[in-house]
Amino acid sequence: MNAIGKILPIDGYNVVMDEQPPIDFNASLTHLYQPLIGIQAVSLYYTLFYEVDHTQQMQTHHTLMTYLNLTLDDIYRARIKLEAIGLLKTYKRRDDNRDYYTYSVQCPYSPNQFFREAMLSQLLLHHIGEQKYNELYTRYVKESYLYGEEVTADFNEVFDTIIPSAPAALNVENNNQDTESEWMDFSWIEQSLRQRFIPVEKVLHSANKKLIYQMKILYDAESVEIEKALLWALDEDNQLNQEEFKSACHDMFVSRNNGQAIRLNEKTAADPQMLMKKPSTKEEQLIHELETISPKQLLEDLSDGNHASEQDIKVVREVMTKQGLPSPVMNVLIHYVLLQSNMKLSKAYMETIAGHWSRVGLKTAKDAMNFAKQEQEKYKAAKNKPRKTNNYNNNYKKEVVPDWFNDRKKKSSKSNTDTNVSEKEQQEIEAKLQKYLNES
Repeated sequence: MNAIGKILPIDGYNVVMDEQPPIDFNASLTHLYQPLIGIQAVSLYYTLFYEVDHTQQMQTHHTLMTYLNLTLDDIYRARIKLEAIGLLKTYKRRDDNRDYYTYSVQCPYSPNQFFREAMLSQLLLHHIGEQKYNELYTRYVKESYLYGEEVTADFNEVFDTIIPSAPAALNVENNNQDTESEWMDFSWIEQSLRQRFIPVEKVLHSANKKLIYQMKILYDAESVEIEKALLWALDEDNQLNQEEFKSACHDMFVSRNNGQAIRLNEKTAADPQMLMKKPSTKEEQLIHELETISPKQLLEDLSDGNHASEQDIKVVREVMTKQGLPSPVMNVLIHYVLLQSNMKLSKAYMETIAGHWSRVGLKTAKDAMNFAKQEQEKYKAAKNKPRKTNNYNNNYKKEVVPDWFNDRKKKSSKSNTDTNVSEKEQQEIEAKLQKYLNES
């Protein structure tokens, strides 16, 4: 990530801090945060931290470059890491043709709090390994069972409260209302639990919703993967074993990424002009739609707003889980297969294309649409290409063909039969698809 144009040496800054850090914050930064964000980010944190009481005067970023002996690009990269991990908030204003920044230093978690945060603790585990992780956990976390069974009285067991007025009651309800539903759509999981007669309230309470969301973000998991891991981690009493759930999410991530270990990687900065650009053409509008909606919503939209059939949803789930396609690519695949198969969602046909697209490594709706167009152009060119009938080809056709190739042809023929589409119908559908792609 390049900092050129984002910040200049003459830009001013000052540092504030609203609360004091925990007494063991040095241990947190050194042993827990540093493996995740690196030494440069931690050095920047310490520098800003000790400038809070040193001076409130505006300084330039050239001062930071001198203190840290780092380039401005390195300082910017370190800063955004601190922001992303929750150790810094940044505010910017412009005055006298110069930019001024206020850096609000945030308190790190204490070691005990850090290990209670599922996402941070899982990241640390993957970065430093299980042995070192267990050593740190044993050193810093005081297990509650060491103190005996918790018998702390609950508020409602001790106190009675007066009935508040209507406006006050509304405020209390809003303050206590779970906000996890704003993080992600749990309706798919709720439906799956109800179909299995599992009490939704027992599984999807606030703590579990938070964990589910964190694992979804951490492992970039699809809803079907989260659902599968959730069902795997439920015990006989329908209680979610959080450690088993985290392990299941991790195992699926490793399987989907061919054994690749999870790491904190910096994202490549997107072009701000492209982010601000609104879709103008029909194709851009379609791509934007396919990038933002879920496969389930796409199926319902293509059904004129009716509920997608359970069979179609099951087919999509199985293909996504098996091939690990991102949602935008899956959306293009659904669109493609429906157009190719006369609006029928053929599982065999979809699995064949999904396997191809998965091997190619398509990640976005735009990539998938461009690839589909290229394949159509190749197919059209191959059909229009005149066939040679010389002796060489005739002799080549008479050569011995391996048994495995014949078996594969039989399976391919059977797969094409399953789609219930004749060659003539297939050509008509392909012509419709080509016309659709040219118009979009």
